[in-house]
Amino acid sequence: MAKRPARHHPQSKSNSVIALYPTDNSWHPLGEDEDGEAGRDKSYMRKVRPQSEGQKQLMEAIRAHNLSVALGPAGTGKTFLAISAAVEAFDEGKVSRIILSRPAVEAGESLGFLPGDLQDKLAPYLRPLYDALSDRLGGKRLRACIADGTIEVAPIAYMRGRTLNNAFIVIDEAQNCTYGQIKMLLTRLGWHSTMVLTGDPDQTDLLPGLSGLADIANRLRSLPDVAVVDLAESDIVRHPLVASMLTVL
Repeated sequence: MAKRPARHHPQSKSNSVIALYPTDNSWHPLGEDEDGEAGRDKSYMRKVRPQSEGQKQLMEAIRAHNLSVALGPAGTGKTFLAISAAVEAFDEGKVSRIILSRPAVEAGESLGFLPGDLQDKLAPYLRPLYDALSDRLGGKRLRACIADGTIEVAPIAYMRGRTLNNAFIVIDEAQNCTYGQIKMLLTRLGWHSTMVLTGDPDQTDLLPGLSGLADIANRLRSLPDVAVVDLAESDIVRHPLVASMLTVL
């Protein structure tokens, strides 16, 4: 029986085949990061850039001062920029730990008794800080840092009596702190530490006259080693309606 001749596919020639995944070392399916390392899927932000002139001033003030106060309306990036600066200082080895704190004050409604242990009860109040940290570190690394104590998220009440050395401290929602509470927090600053106080004096959840943020900020403006940065509606990076609403509300 005669042997059939072998069939040759017209696209089997090397010059007509297009490789789906090139074999050269300069390409990787997951791309290449800023350090030239390929294959690592990053779900967090490595670099944060200011989106307005006010945000630029705040970032420069945090780098140049051990104590900074950021005042401004909602959406101006006060908390996120402060936490971003804390993560950068931690990654660069300038501090050995990050401490985040905010008052456990309900926004006009009572939640009643929350179930669980202390961490479970405080979770709803501290959720914004965890969200910002997760955006900058990623969930896996954040959980590891909280587990080994290099990142601590705590309420204001647990700050009394402490001296915070070699740390980056962020006090968020300071408009819900009284004058005495803010004074206590400011005096926690230790050696080789940086503290950032953020808040909106016009959006306090305390009774009228109880918030001490505006008074504290005005007194600190006279100190050359303290930076007080005022953010405005033009620095809001949320939905454009937020800036519009704040001009009439």
